[in-house]
Amino acid sequence: MAMWDKIKDQAKGLQQAQGSRGSGGHGHSGSRSSRSSGGSKAQMVSMLKSQLTSLKTELKSGSYRDASMAMCALVAAADGSVDPAERQHVEGLIVQNDVLQNFPPEQLRQRFNKHVDQLAFNFQQGKTEVLQEIAKAAKKPTEARAVVQTGFVVAGADGYISPPEEQVLREACSVLGLSAQEFGL
Repeated sequence: MAMWDKIKDQAKGLQQAQGSRGSGGHGHSGSRSSRSSGGSKAQMVSMLKSQLTSLKTELKSGSYRDASMAMCALVAAADGSVDPAERQHVEGLIVQNDVLQNFPPEQLRQRFNKHVDQLAFNFQQGKTEVLQEIAKAAKKPTEARAVVQTGFVVAGADGYISPPEEQVLREACSVLGLSAQEFGL
C-alpha cells in the first residue's frame, strides 16, 4: 500500500520544517512490496521516533501525557482485545520511549492500564472515553500531531500497521481536528 510512502513524505517534510534533516529514508519503495518488505516500515517508525525526540522539550504537558497513554491503549486494543503479553509489550515501548521519559514511568503505566482496562471491559464505551481523552490534546497542534505520531510508533513497532490500527489512528486524527490524509491514512 502506498500509505508508507505518503507517511515518509509527510515525515520528511516535517523534519525539514523543524530543521532536523538527515535521518535516512530518502526514496520511495514499491507500493505493495513496501508492506511486506519491512524496510520502509522500520524507516518510518525510526523517522517518527526522531521527530518526536526533536520535540521532546515541547512535549511535557499533562494533556500530551494523558492523550498519548490513551492513544497507546487504543492502538493496543484496536482489534477489540489486549492479551497480557501485548499489554506488557506496549508498556515496555512506553517506558522506553525517549519523549515519554519526560514523565514518571509509574504515571504512564497507571494511565495506560486504566485505559486498557476500560477498553477490555466494554470496548465501545471505553473507546468513546479514550477518544475524549485524546481530544484534549487538540488545543495544541504540535501535541496533537505528536499524539498521532506516538500512536504510529506503537502500532508500527511490530513492522505492520493492521487495518484496525489504521482505523483507530484515523479516528484519533478526527477528534484532534487533524487530516488523516496528512498521515497517509
